[in-house]
Amino acid sequence: MKPFYDNQFLGVFIYDPINNDTLVKYNSEKYFTPASTTKIATLYTALNVLPKNIPTLKYHTTGDTIYIEGTGDPSLLHPYFKDSTALHFLKGYNHIKLNLNNFKTTAYGPGWAWEDYDAYYQPERSSFPIYGNVLSVYKNDSITITPSFFKNNILAMVAPKARDQHRNIFYNDLNKKDTTVTPFIVDDTLVKSLLDSALNKNVELIIKFPEVNKQTVYSIPTDSILKRMMAVSDNFLAEQLLILSSATLSDTLSLKKAQRYILEHHLADLKQPPRWVDGSGLSRYNLFTPESLVHILKKIYMEQSQERIFDLFPAGGVSGTLTNWYGGINEPYLYAKSGSLGNVYCLSGYLRTKSGKTLIFSFMNNHYKQPTEEIKKRMQLLFENLRDHY
Repeated sequence: MKPFYDNQFLGVFIYDPINNDTLVKYNSEKYFTPASTTKIATLYTALNVLPKNIPTLKYHTTGDTIYIEGTGDPSLLHPYFKDSTALHFLKGYNHIKLNLNNFKTTAYGPGWAWEDYDAYYQPERSSFPIYGNVLSVYKNDSITITPSFFKNNILAMVAPKARDQHRNIFYNDLNKKDTTVTPFIVDDTLVKSLLDSALNKNVELIIKFPEVNKQTVYSIPTDSILKRMMAVSDNFLAEQLLILSSATLSDTLSLKKAQRYILEHHLADLKQPPRWVDGSGLSRYNLFTPESLVHILKKIYMEQSQERIFDLFPAGGVSGTLTNWYGGINEPYLYAKSGSLGNVYCLSGYLRTKSGKTLIFSFMNNHYKQPTEEIKKRMQLLFENLRDHY
């Protein structure tokens, strides 16, 4: 086994939480690029901060006028969730005044790849997301464009990129049958226009929210967003969940504020504090150790029911990003979050043994040049051995 790993960095930590027993420990205190296993820290934050249902907007009413501001809720008319709670609520008011100046987070995270501006997995972060901050072109018997607001912004042509870098001009070969999802550039005027169109009303942008106590409207169950984030490793949902968490903690939408809160109040006992720069793991600036990820997973294990945990995490051989790997014989035995970037593959989560024990593990591979499939095969052999013999 050793020659295979000679030219890469490998970190492993496998732990039995009931017996407080470390089974495998190799470079477990060293920092690695975690990729999307960063979402485990985001999940833990949401589990500790967010209420049962998503706070979709904050508001204050006076007469037939309503003042509103976003919370970062990603579900409003999202291609998957299609939630319209906020719209139904707002349709009862004649005058809608929208404040977007509570957003203190950049559109892109530190270290995100600039050339991926048109990639489906890198929508912009924002205070009042709508349609998932993406243009979706569905192609079946006919073509459906969502939001239709952009129907005149699509050029029917083949181009190196799906969108102009600096403008919401999109390039799409309408003769191909593939459905396409492309992030759009978010600005205040666009948010107003999309909301105007969705409500069929004129929304007024304001500079500042009145100095009053705000009320909150709640939308879909929080677990529905958490489960989707974990299953398909949705970067946009991960980023917005941290923004949502900050909206729950204060009126300022600051991803850093949510991270700082959870690190200081719930993860102050981490032996190796992470470098944690975004919610999704898109950035290579993130640094976590295997021990830190196991520590967070242990807290989740001790604080949540096993049923909820196994429902939120992808199941090996069954769901999400693990559908084609780590399958059980009659039922899943592994529930975990994977993380992939170029030359990076990590997997952290829970393993159920045949004897009925639950192990917590983190396996981090960085800077390898072999095919990722070979990395996964070796990990799977170890997991199956633990499942069958521990």
